[in-house]
Amino acid sequence: MSDVTNQTLTADDLFFEMKRMPEAERIRFFTLLTGNAFRDIDFSHDQVFGHLQHEPFSAAEAAEYLEISLPTLRRHVQSGKLVPSHVVGRNQMFSVQVLRAFKRSKS
Repeated sequence: MSDVTNQTLTADDLFFEMKRMPEAERIRFFTLLTGNAFRDIDFSHDQVFGHLQHEPFSAAEAAEYLEISLPTLRRHVQSGKLVPSHVVGRNQMFSVQVLRAFKRSKS
């Protein structure tokens, strides 16, 4: 039997030990952790992403959100089907509301 001490494991200690674990064991650990530690927690979409509701998306983020390629997004902008909320330098920014409406119109 191992010798049990009153030494507290710190987050840094745990991180160091996890880096030493074989990859398969790390995956198993996180699977166990998420399956058990957060089982009773059921966050709504707004609780998780609500703070992003008014944050503009970059072109790359907008393309990812719309599940299209960046060149396809650019074509939609060029044709006027999708309008950036504003431009910062050469970067086009898109509002969540516009992206959501565009995505709904395509489904």
